[in-house]
Amino acid sequence: MIRKSLTAMAATAALLSASPALADGDVQCNSGPQAKWQKIDKLKKKAWLEGWKVQKLQVEGDCYEVYAQTENGMAIEAFFHPVTLEKLVVFRRGSEIYRKDGFTG
Repeated sequence: MIRKSLTAMAATAALLSASPALADGDVQCNSGPQAKWQKIDKLKKKAWLEGWKVQKLQVEGDCYEVYAQTENGMAIEAFFHPVTLEKLVVFRRGSEIYRKDGFTG
């Protein structure tokens, strides 16, 4: 009985201490049909011009998602509007560090 309780407590502690997932699951860009999206290569250049070392670019829902390293070496996850290529929100270690004024997605 005590052994089962200790095992259950250890499992609960492990779950509670796990690092949080990045908060990207609910980002919505409301970007419309993909036929109107700009090519993702343009976003790669835009991120490079910002001084980022891009590690991965992908479509996430209706947004472009960029995993990169900043000039200062920070690992970030950023979301861009695929039609305008505007930077909408940026996360670092699951915490929001930038949000475009007025963006609620």
